[in-house]
Amino acid sequence: MTTYDDRASLTDLTTTAERVRRSVERVIEGKPEVVRLSLTVLLAEGHLLIEDVPGVGKTMLAKALARSIDCSVRRIQFTPDLLPSDITGVSVFDQQRRDFEFKPGAIFAQIVIGDEINRASPKTQSALLESMEERQVTIDGHSYELPDPFMVVATQNPVEMEGTYPLPEAQRDRFMARVSIGYPNADAELRMLDVHGAVSPLDDLQPVAHAHDIVKLIEAVRTVHVADAVRRYAVELVGATRSHPDLRLGASPRATLHLLRAAKASAALDGRDYCLPDDVQALAVAVLAHRLLPTAQAQLNRRTSEQVVQEILQRTPVPTAAGGVRTQPHPQQGAPMYGRQPGTRRV
Repeated sequence: MTTYDDRASLTDLTTTAERVRRSVERVIEGKPEVVRLSLTVLLAEGHLLIEDVPGVGKTMLAKALARSIDCSVRRIQFTPDLLPSDITGVSVFDQQRRDFEFKPGAIFAQIVIGDEINRASPKTQSALLESMEERQVTIDGHSYELPDPFMVVATQNPVEMEGTYPLPEAQRDRFMARVSIGYPNADAELRMLDVHGAVSPLDDLQPVAHAHDIVKLIEAVRTVHVADAVRRYAVELVGATRSHPDLRLGASPRATLHLLRAAKASAALDGRDYCLPDDVQALAVAVLAHRLLPTAQAQLNRRTSEQVVQEILQRTPVPTAAGGVRTQPHPQQGAPMYGRQPGTRRV
């Protein structure tokens, strides 16, 4: 296997990621933090769940990310009559060869877009479990490797729940992060009318990176150093969700692993070969909140899992460069969900 100089790899990473970011932002106006999170999940070898109301660009974000990279892309429109074999593939009998031949399903692509994933039955949703975790598909006792890189970008509408099937916890836990795009501000919406008014910018979107470039960048992300104090900090954050009185289900050990991987990718995007507590803090809500189940009392009090994670972030001591810890200051009102909170930069 070819090895790359760490510093050169991180330089290549920031340059390539910047090209992809600019390409996606030609389509998604005024949402730089959402685009960055999508790139973070891609480089951390994770999967992304985009959950928001209709018409804000969920599918557009997934397609823009896919078209910005020169790799194989398949889109699956999840419907109630979709079968698991439509996703994974099926073995059919070849009359001439007198043998069974495997016909790959839609999952055999480097970027798979699952549109309205909660409209398919739980049986069909479960067809993604093995591929998302082990990056392979097993049919009739034979395992087939999926291409590299591999990423599932799924969308769902949390408002119109009639005729839908909520994602089971095992499925949600396999998504590294969940993001909500939200409505654009007035200026961004005006720019959208100018850009999208005549033709779709997706039609002119050309790849700005190759699949093998992304594989190299993923290798560079793996070299990012995480200090023991930062590891313990991530474990403490995740562990706090398992004993919180407002939660009946906390985050899994897989969540801890995903949080560290995402933090390493975020550090690499900033051009650093080491991880800070800030990287963990900035991604904690996106990585942990969708895995948590509030208690009935918390739901009656309208306590969301995002609020619980923010509270845990405030209560958990933050490691400092001097080897000590300090408590987070109280967050300002209206602080961004996925951005760094004021006053958390370590020296």
